[in-house]
Amino acid sequence: MEQTHSTPQTEATSGIQGNIRPRRISVAPMMDWTDRHCRTFHRALSRHTWLYTEMVTTGALLHGDVARHLDFDAAEQPVALQLGGSEPADLAQAAKLGEQWGYKEINLNCGCPSERVQRGAFGACLMAEPTLVADCVQAMRDAVSIPVTVKHRIGIDTIEHYDFVRDFVGTIADAGCETFIVHARNAILKGLSPKENREIPPLRYEVAYQLKREFPKLEILINGGVVTYDEIAEHLQHVDGVMIGREAYHQPYFLSEMDARFYGANAPIPARQEVELAMQDYIGAFVERGGYMGAVTRHMLGLHRGIHGGRGWRRVLSDARRMHAARSRMAVDALFEEARSHLRPDLLEAA
Repeated sequence: MEQTHSTPQTEATSGIQGNIRPRRISVAPMMDWTDRHCRTFHRALSRHTWLYTEMVTTGALLHGDVARHLDFDAAEQPVALQLGGSEPADLAQAAKLGEQWGYKEINLNCGCPSERVQRGAFGACLMAEPTLVADCVQAMRDAVSIPVTVKHRIGIDTIEHYDFVRDFVGTIADAGCETFIVHARNAILKGLSPKENREIPPLRYEVAYQLKREFPKLEILINGGVVTYDEIAEHLQHVDGVMIGREAYHQPYFLSEMDARFYGANAPIPARQEVELAMQDYIGAFVERGGYMGAVTRHMLGLHRGIHGGRGWRRVLSDARRMHAARSRMAVDALFEEARSHLRPDLLEAA
């Protein structure tokens, strides 16, 4: 089912410490962003960071184009599939498809606060129905042999007491879920946009820490507002893993040190130029199969952020007219050469 394409992936590095959990660092599922091209780019930056798809609804899989939603390159691994839904039978069927297509984990979205998702009776509103979520998890676990995990908030609307999220986690854990990704904010179901829900409700990391203390055998990952290596290191003193969101997208080179810092890898940190050239090769092969260059470069625009000439580099690779005109590997190479002409190599090496 999977298609094999040219990718910037290298072989797994050696020297990884055996006692490190594979989800120690992960990139959050982000709608319209973490598609297969974005994941290929992130994998060029980090060999070991755990990656997630965008949320895929059960309806899209059971009544739509399965290949369009699930196809990915094996070189992106490890990759988890995030599902949106609330019908146990539908989720079980969708999870089985995910396993058949080669995903390493099925994650249930119990954290998205958008009204569109709520109309589908899933996302953060499911936190009010822990028994239903437990049934969904049990159905998926019965259908697949890979891990089934849950991503959730610490509360909904004005419910802020710890007992609410503790009981939610406890109920789902009784159904066999062993991994919980805790976005350490409440979800406000009415009155705030998804963007505002990522910014306005206060972060309360201590809630995730307390969950880990109360459920020491569960794998607890923390998500929300993490933007520095020091913050990651601090969280890892209390929980099992850290999920990075928009910082990984807007400042992608942030991922380049994850393997060395948090997985004990001994491979060299990839240089920006190395990552760019690998993606250039990937894009060349993609457009020769009829793909649109801008579908990939849109995810790369932060690679040289903060570097002298980075704005000019981004301007070339975000020109939609020229992206549409690039229909050959030669055209792709020419655009990248023009983009690189804006960068000063001496400053790039120093960075």
